[in-house]
Amino acid sequence: MKILKIAQDRLAKGDPMDKDLADEVERTKEELKEVLKLANLEIVGVGKRKFTTSLPELEEKIQLVRPIFLMNPRARYPPGIGNGRGGSVNSTPNFQARNPQQQYVQRNSVQNQQQFQQQQQQQQQQQWLRRNPMEADFSANEVEKTVQSVDPSSQDWKAQLKIPPIDARYKTEDVTATKGNEFEDYFLKRELLMGIYEKGFENPSPIQEESIPIALTGSDILARAKNGTGKTAAFCIPALEKIDQDTNAIQVVILVPTRELALQTSQVCKELGKHLKIQVMVTTGGTSVKDDIMRLYQPVHLLVGTPGRILDLAKKGVCILKDCSMLVMDEADKLLSPEFRPSVEHLIRFMPLNRQILLFSATFPVIVKDFKDRYLKKPYIINLMDELTLKGITQYYAFVEERQKVHCLNALFSKLQINQSIIFCNSVNRVELLAKKITELGYSCFYIHAKMLQDHRNRVFHDFRNGACRNLVCTDLFTRGIDIQAVNVVINFDFPKNSETYLHRVGRSGRFGHLGLAVNLITYEDRFSLYRIEQELGTEIKQIPPQIDQAIYCR
Repeated sequence: MKILKIAQDRLAKGDPMDKDLADEVERTKEELKEVLKLANLEIVGVGKRKFTTSLPELEEKIQLVRPIFLMNPRARYPPGIGNGRGGSVNSTPNFQARNPQQQYVQRNSVQNQQQFQQQQQQQQQQQWLRRNPMEADFSANEVEKTVQSVDPSSQDWKAQLKIPPIDARYKTEDVTATKGNEFEDYFLKRELLMGIYEKGFENPSPIQEESIPIALTGSDILARAKNGTGKTAAFCIPALEKIDQDTNAIQVVILVPTRELALQTSQVCKELGKHLKIQVMVTTGGTSVKDDIMRLYQPVHLLVGTPGRILDLAKKGVCILKDCSMLVMDEADKLLSPEFRPSVEHLIRFMPLNRQILLFSATFPVIVKDFKDRYLKKPYIINLMDELTLKGITQYYAFVEERQKVHCLNALFSKLQINQSIIFCNSVNRVELLAKKITELGYSCFYIHAKMLQDHRNRVFHDFRNGACRNLVCTDLFTRGIDIQAVNVVINFDFPKNSETYLHRVGRSGRFGHLGLAVNLITYEDRFSLYRIEQELGTEIKQIPPQIDQAIYCR
């Protein structure tokens, strides 16, 4: 009887029986059959007992043999009878029937012994896999967790996610004035929802509420919303949802005007789609064309880049866009400026006629309307710009002479509570000179401009984004789309010449409804530009007070 207990324990754990143990079990079963015959008993089907008379001293032996017949697949079906449960071939597709010509095995033959052992191990393994597809050494808790994470009917899938801590900072109506929808209301893929929540998104912002469901229908969109209100996710989420993972072709192209914005957008796509089997590629000017060509020989589903580089790859015949069903243009007003528009229009010719086009920006000049009328088919227009500047940004100006600007900047550094700041200049030379002055004053400072090598720009952008430095001096290269949540102060060391540039500059602070501060250093020559920008944007830029309340930009 010890042999039966050992076999029962092994089968319960899902471990296969070795040859010697299998032989011993067979011998014991034969002996028990003789005992049962003497007791006028019979084992039928899956262990049911039909008896006429029973000896009390045999009950213990009968109880031992019953689990073996229940758990051993060879015992559950009488030899040579039927091809599966109920004798039907199709009733259990995973069940492999025994060869009816080999109903009994002679154990005195080595070849037959090997065949018997292989058959028994295969059948036991299949029986175990039907009961539990996980590995045998998994604990019950691990199996339960895995089943819950895979089972689409499970309601505990959110509990399995690594969701970052909730951002408890104050948020303005720019992102809180929603309809109360949730991401799950859009019937997105479970894997995409997992990426959305693990990215830290709680509920869709107003621009996301408006654009996601429309984009999922396949309609063209012309969307206008403030900087820092979630426009990137508003087009990345429907793009990832509509991609067919099983089709190895470029299905979505996202165009952006700068290299830094391309890197940032591609990173957002990768983070949102990390549970999807979607390949994201980023390509921009200033990087190796050879590397891009080699990468395009591998599967790519979503391509992010600047228009010139993508057009160059398309002309070479390595970037195939015949299956691209969606074109997204972020910062569309810049992409449709004379600098980029010819490349964009040429690139569209490589795409199918039934492509979907999504335009997103904070400002839409007349050139955007011309493009809309020519290329968009009955676009859905979204305009969430009741006012142009973000509600959470407080704007001040300070009248100074040119030679006093560095001294004024030093005073601001000493009085303001700065998490991170971005300081804008109007020329490359002034960027480098000012960065050197700030370093001499004893403050940590990086600088970035368009004439730097791409690798150096990438390194500066990455380090500043990760908090390696508190202050960044830059040109207007850094004005569009760059999203760094820790930036709460923007300083216009040189005042911009037009309202569009001003709007994008100050939009680097107060991201996603948080509070921010914009300080403008105004010379005598800048006073007319200040007045004109106030009128065009319909906003008020106040004179800086002696003391600034931290609550207006640090809450």
